[in-house]
Amino acid sequence: MDQSPSRRGLGAEPGSSSTPEQASPDATWSPVARPGSESEAPVRVRNLVRELVETALFILLVFFIVRGIVQNFKIEGSSMEPTLHTGQYILVNKLVYFHFDLNAPLRLMPGQEVLDQRVIYPFHQPRRGDIVVFEYPRDVSKDYIKRVIGLPGDTVEIRDGQVLVNGEVLDQPYLEGAPTYCVAGYACQVGPVEVPAGHIFVMGDNRANSSDSREWGPLPLDRVLGQAWLIYFPVGDWGLVPHHDYSAPASVATGP
Repeated sequence: MDQSPSRRGLGAEPGSSSTPEQASPDATWSPVARPGSESEAPVRVRNLVRELVETALFILLVFFIVRGIVQNFKIEGSSMEPTLHTGQYILVNKLVYFHFDLNAPLRLMPGQEVLDQRVIYPFHQPRRGDIVVFEYPRDVSKDYIKRVIGLPGDTVEIRDGQVLVNGEVLDQPYLEGAPTYCVAGYACQVGPVEVPAGHIFVMGDNRANSSDSREWGPLPLDRVLGQAWLIYFPVGDWGLVPHHDYSAPASVATGP
């Protein structure tokens, strides 16, 4: 009786030989996934979407951090001439005047609602001579830019075209010799005016055309957005905003 040859598997015993056989037409088989095949397409799409989302979140985080530190503004009007001119774009440092109230959490406790503020400035408050950007007290949707003249507790007075702070004439080289008078068209406070706590007295460098503390009084510090820092447009005006440091000793010409 003839015997049919036995079929061997793919894994033959060591030392044995086998003849290649053709697969039966009705044999079943399953495909093997190879790199780059269609089975990996959904995985690549998910990875791409995840990377895009992570990148977008990172960009938003950086944007809000930078926005909380620096903000750009456009100068409109002539109230700060000759220091700043209409059409210029500046960057404002919002971090330098950062402050917080230490007693704010305590006022949430029963019986402590009337606790006074205890405001801390980690860097420093606005200083005399600084050029600051702030919310206009009569319309907080508008932003103004002026120079700090009086600090909390100072007495400011305008007399004979000069500005006096605590009874002494204030040196103002940034005015290039222009006098300070009341502006026609509104009631100008010539003083003496005592700047209350938590406020500053601000004026535009163009004293003949500026709506400032002479018109609407001292400015609350909470309205200050930041310190004018850098002029970045037009390119020809590129440079730091020229503040005046009143803490530095004034230079005196000694002559020949």
